[in-house]
Amino acid sequence: MEISGKKVIITGGARGLGRQYALDLKKLGALPYVLNLHKEHLDSLEKEAGIPGSIVNVGSEKEVEAFFEGYVSDYGSPDVIINNAGITADALLVKKKGDDLTKFPFSNWQKVIDVNLTGVFLFGREAAYHMIKHGVKGVIINISSISRWGNIGQTNYSAAKAAVDAMTVIWSKELSKFGIRVGAIAPGYINTEMCAMIRQDVLDKIIQNIPVGRLGERDEISQAVQFIIKNDFFTGRVLEVDGGMRV
Repeated sequence: MEISGKKVIITGGARGLGRQYALDLKKLGALPYVLNLHKEHLDSLEKEAGIPGSIVNVGSEKEVEAFFEGYVSDYGSPDVIINNAGITADALLVKKKGDDLTKFPFSNWQKVIDVNLTGVFLFGREAAYHMIKHGVKGVIINISSISRWGNIGQTNYSAAKAAVDAMTVIWSKELSKFGIRVGAIAPGYINTEMCAMIRQDVLDKIIQNIPVGRLGERDEISQAVQFIIKNDFFTGRVLEVDGGMRV
């Protein structure tokens, strides 16, 4: 697929990796549209680059369906969806400190699953529906993570990302007859706001375990997004961009 002129919806697109995808794709002639929960981030991106966006809770079926109806009415079916929105809420399954014993909060589980898994399902479903309805041979890109292999303290996040990988394979098989490709990217530790939240001594140990000896940069993941869009023989696979690290 040629990138120029293509309509691209990016969830979590006003900050971090999503913002990078939007800016880079616009430079290549695409027509990005971003979703975020924070109006100030949307306003900043529109002011900087003229990229429009909306506030949408990706975990709400009602909001996602309403967004797609409005978007398709205004712009037509999207050509590309990038399921990028993601959050973390880490905790150990059971933690013992002295005589205190605490459990993984269910609220931590639910909010991460709502965004990182249910959000991907809802956007993938709605995108496929409208692509098929309007005869668009599109591309769905799901953002997975190196944590899909299982990372201590991330039962919720790792479970969601592993499930995203499975959905990627399933959707590629189900949607291929409509000319729709589905791929995923599993980034390693990338120089974003999320990594900036990691305590420095912990981050230093992580970097020591990355064979290339550094964090990844946003544009390196953005290049992977562009590869999937442009390569018409890529579908049903997870592209690992992690500097060779294994968790």
